[in-house]
Amino acid sequence: MGAASSEARADRADDVLALARLAAAPESVRAILAWLTRRTGGLATLIGPTGTALATPEPDPDPAPGPDTGPDTLVTAVSAAASAAVELRRRGAPSAVLGGEGGRAVHLVRLGHGDAAGGDEPPYLAVVGPDDPRCGVLLADAARTLALCWRLEEAERARRRVESAEAHSREAALHLLMVGSVPAAQRIAGALGPALPALARVYVIECPVRRRREIAARIDRVARGRAWIVPCPVRSNHLIALVPPGRNGEGAGEGEEERERVDGLARLIVQRVPECRIGTSAEHPLRDTAAGYEQAIHALAVARGAPLRYAGFGRHTDTTALVSPEGRLWARELLGPCLRYVPPRRADPGPQELLGTLGSWLSFGGAANRHLKIHRNTLAARIRLIGDLLGLDIGRSLAGQSTAWLALRLHSAPPGTAETPAEPPTEPPAAPATPTAPAPAPASLDALLSSPAAELWARAQFGPLDEAGPSAVPETVRAWLRADARLPAAATALGISLPGARKRLARAEEVLGRSLLRAPSAKYELWLALRASGSL
Repeated sequence: MGAASSEARADRADDVLALARLAAAPESVRAILAWLTRRTGGLATLIGPTGTALATPEPDPDPAPGPDTGPDTLVTAVSAAASAAVELRRRGAPSAVLGGEGGRAVHLVRLGHGDAAGGDEPPYLAVVGPDDPRCGVLLADAARTLALCWRLEEAERARRRVESAEAHSREAALHLLMVGSVPAAQRIAGALGPALPALARVYVIECPVRRRREIAARIDRVARGRAWIVPCPVRSNHLIALVPPGRNGEGAGEGEEERERVDGLARLIVQRVPECRIGTSAEHPLRDTAAGYEQAIHALAVARGAPLRYAGFGRHTDTTALVSPEGRLWARELLGPCLRYVPPRRADPGPQELLGTLGSWLSFGGAANRHLKIHRNTLAARIRLIGDLLGLDIGRSLAGQSTAWLALRLHSAPPGTAETPAEPPTEPPAAPATPTAPAPAPASLDALLSSPAAELWARAQFGPLDEAGPSAVPETVRAWLRADARLPAAATALGISLPGARKRLARAEEVLGRSLLRAPSAKYELWLALRASGSL
């Protein structure tokens, strides 16, 4: 009798040690259930108080053949465990053995006496049809360990849900900033914290996905909790940060001290994570976050080939020179069918959503579906609809894409950017003797690009390439633009290899300080500049 008792204690000690080892394993709940299934000979499962199967054992890698290994038997056993758990809850008992008449007995133990996690009732450990009907001590020991593991896994799932909700909320705030909805973005930021800065530099950090959390924590510490950090919704290896300028959040301009602070943050990141590449924009108000993001992307293209692995945007060659009353009228007329579009169904996208889709498509191409959180087939259907409305091939033609891109820029330009017409005279003019002449027709794209300001702008676009030499690089850029930004077609037209053409475009990115091969790309501006110079 004493020998048997000693052997039982030794077996129990071995079981407790096995449970402790399994508790430290990944997916410990499933691992413990699988161990219990092998140890007892019956199916071990975790059942919620309402009869929902919360966890089942991992599939045995080498199950022994037998009558109880089929999927029908598994479903039947889980159903029996669920019914028994509901009955035990109705009785209010912490443990019991139910069934056994015409079927297999179900051994149940409640995991804890209070709320398990998140205010919910604790689940039940159920073992259906064990070989040893006197396994109560084993199940009691397993229930204590399993309860702790279940609470830890529930807490981890809750943490991930909160983290995912916060990431999506931050992403929504960034999206609102990109489309100019600053008040709505500020409301979201005010709820999440920190508040959005009035002025900010945009950092785009290209890094391994596994290091994004570490880099975000580093930026947050350096910025003293005032940076707004968002994982890029389009590229999983990008991290976007809006960092306020100055030590106290006050604008510090572009002086040496501020430049050193910006370089210091970028240098600190690349020192800790050598795989990183960082592009930074100039300071921008919140309403110009989209422009800051584009600048940071262009700077990132330079940083990929820079020895320091980071770069700032240094060339301000935007489309301000093309903004004029005539340009606004042309853009309004071109986008008019889209602005006046009435969707046939209430669930279909309206004018503003179509313009947002167009902007996302021109910025991210095929990745716009991830930016807009829509299916790629939905994106393709919208692009076809927008192209039909505008009368442009925005799917594959660089000419159509560049025209739509310029129209969007002119349409969304701040009112103060354009030249305003002269103020009307204070005295009413005399009544004309002849009928009033009709309003002038809107200018064409060629007329807009033929103005003196547009010609200066076009020369500024290609100036650095033409001055840097050799001529093969600007020739490759021009051939690439004529080929609708398709690299294989450009390489064929030049009679060079595809890697050679890609290398020349990478060199052009360094000279221009702009991104060409990765979106958002400067290809639309360069195509317009090429058309303005008459080189198409």
